[in-house]
Amino acid sequence: MGVAALIAFVLVGLAELGDKSQLLLVAFAARYRPIQVVVGAALAIVVLQALAVLVGGALGALLPMRLVALAAGLLFIGFGVASLRQPADEDEDCEVPTRSVGPVLAVASALFVGELGDKTQLMTMSVAADPAASLRALGALGSGLTAPAGGTFTTGLGVWAGSVLGFLLADLVAIIVGAFLGSRLPCRLISRVSGVIFILFGVITLGSAFIG
Repeated sequence: MGVAALIAFVLVGLAELGDKSQLLLVAFAARYRPIQVVVGAALAIVVLQALAVLVGGALGALLPMRLVALAAGLLFIGFGVASLRQPADEDEDCEVPTRSVGPVLAVASALFVGELGDKTQLMTMSVAADPAASLRALGALGSGLTAPAGGTFTTGLGVWAGSVLGFLLADLVAIIVGAFLGSRLPCRLISRVSGVIFILFGVITLGSAFIG
């Protein structure tokens, strides 16, 4: 279990670096309280990685990925339009009250739909299916380690735990950056920039649904 968790932690964490979800979380963290973004992201990541481990390679066959891309694109555009339309004074505080569950659900739904079937989930599926091949991909970092057998409950649990930690750690970097920017930039600028980011990714996602 420990080796499986380590393999998933390293590979999934690396796969998430530079992913589109990090930029989306920067935008969310600039608008909402960091703890709300962290909780929302954690909820989505826990479910996403559980699906990747449990369903594995069958996910692509069970879910119409074009429909998922359409839903994600429309969701991103919806967030973008809402951000651009939100009135904000230059000195207004952009943060949402902590008691509100809206931001948590917004982050969780956006990250879940946007990452469903994405490369981070596919990486998790491949590690769960064949830890030995994934260990070889680590090269010198994996020397001296013995990969567990794929398809067992213990291996799956290790892959899930390691992938969740790697995924969340990579995204925490984006949340910290977003929180830093949010505390230093005027609310109107944050609304405009985050709105453009959401709409841009929405259009790109919709394009992938029709072109792919």
